[in-house]
Amino acid sequence: MSPVQVQKALFLLERKAQTLTKAPPFNFAPYDYGPFDQSIYDSLASLKQQGLVEIKDPTTKWRRYSLTPAGVERGAAALAIEPAATKYVGELVAWVQRLSFTQLVSAIYKEYPEMKANSVFRE
Repeated sequence: MSPVQVQKALFLLERKAQTLTKAPPFNFAPYDYGPFDQSIYDSLASLKQQGLVEIKDPTTKWRRYSLTPAGVERGAAALAIEPAATKYVGELVAWVQRLSFTQLVSAIYKEYPEMKANSVFRE
């Protein structure tokens, strides 16, 4: 996933499925392209150190994040506790990945207009 896909997927997961997650909430704020929380990148770096996430092109703005086999295993174990979470996360990630950057940001702004407050994005 790209940085914007990760940010928006976690934002939607937090907003739409709070009861499915046990993680502490992120602190999303309106930013250049909608909801953003810098701590997500800190969490991803920590998961990389644990061998759970791979970060491709880490020194560029075109980073790509993916789970390692160990990350997939840990995630599957965590989601197996709640079948509804497994289904929702899979559908959410597929939806986020299917959209272009413009479509994704526009969809977020349509449903959460308050996240457009500091935007540099023009539709």
